[in-house]
Formats: sequence, structure tokens, C-alpha cells
Amino acid sequence: MSQLAPPARPKRPEFRNINAFTDLTTYRMPLAALVSILHRISGAIMFVLLPFIIWMFDTSVSSEISFERFKSAFNIGIGVVPGWFIKLVALLLIWAFLHHFIAGLRHLWADIHHGAVSKEFGRKSAASTLVLSIALLLILGAKLFGLY
Repeated sequence: MSQLAPPARPKRPEFRNINAFTDLTTYRMPLAALVSILHRISGAIMFVLLPFIIWMFDTSVSSEISFERFKSAFNIGIGVVPGWFIKLVALLLIWAFLHHFIAGLRHLWADIHHGAVSKEFGRKSAASTLVLSIALLLILGAKLFGLY
């Protein structure tokens, strides 16, 4: 009788929803998913920090006196906010812009070359997005904190 039975099929993978409170710590997301989530977070950070961006631009281009005030805000601080904290906020803004820009180029490339997109491309482009944005962040952060 065993010869008449059809061969056993391999078990299909089980896909399920992820509970953010219980499964998120054990679930291993692919690198492309992490880059996509960071792309959204960086866009939200840029939107939330838009008043800070407008203040920096307005203060830096209004006059020579306001530009000196702008420079002293980064060196000394404003009121109870120390200068290093303003530099950290600016560094966060720099990261958000760099990551959002590079990940946006990655998404555009994937949209244009839809037929050539594969898992391998997703993995490599996500890794290069992270490496490039972090490398540029380190270079610009070193300049912001006066290391060169």
C-alpha cells in the first residue's frame, strides 16, 4: 500500500501577524525592512524638527549679528539648553536627512528597475544605504563637533 500513496509534500512556511508587544523582541527582520522603517522614522524626524530647521536658516542669514548669535548657540547654548545638546539635535537632523535621501534614492532605483529587483539587491542596497549614511554622518559629525 505504501507504493500507492502520493509522496509527502514539504511543510509550507507559516506566515502570521507580529504582535508588537510580544513578538518584536524575538522577530528577526530583514535588513531591507529595517532600512524601510528607518526611512519612515527619518522623515518623521525631519518633519518634527522643521521649526528648528527654519530657526537655524533664519538666524544664520538674517544679519551678521544674528549669525554670531547662531554660532554662539552651538558653542555656548541658549538659556538652559547647552550647546552640545543643540549640536546633538543638529546631528540627529543630519542623520535623518542623509538616511532619508539615500534610502529614497534606493527606493527610486527599485521603482525604476522593477524587473531586476531581487532579494539579493534588497539586501545589498539596504546594507550600502546604512553604511553610506553612517559614514557620511561620522564625517559631518566630526566637522560639527570641531574634530577637523
